[in-house]
Amino acid sequence: MVGIVVVSHSNKIAEGIVDLCRQMANKELKLIAAGGTEDGRIGTDATKIMDAIEEADDKDGVLILVDMGSAVMSTELALDLLDEELKNRVRIANAPIVEGCVVASVQASIGNSLDEVLAVAEKSKDMNKVN
Repeated sequence: MVGIVVVSHSNKIAEGIVDLCRQMANKELKLIAAGGTEDGRIGTDATKIMDAIEEADDKDGVLILVDMGSAVMSTELALDLLDEELKNRVRIANAPIVEGCVVASVQASIGNSLDEVLAVAEKSKDMNKVN
């Protein structure tokens, strides 16, 4: 099953998104929050993200959803710290963090591939919330 990592500058935001997605996802889905810094401050931490990726990996790949700015840079740095085999199974979604994570969690839960989970997460940016 594809694992999912949520990277936010705020641990509370990352944990909240994970809590929301767990309500809709298969209980076996590895859904990991990697928010804030190791010492609890606002920010991002490449080592924390790397550890989350390793925890989320079940050999089917890992999708990462990020909030903004340095979350992307820290995630890219975390990828550089991984061994090549794992790095090749990781994708960063260009998607809204909440909506993308919700739809990705559902798709990962039903056994879709990493490419399929990535595609649905990225398509979530086209969701119409208000008519």
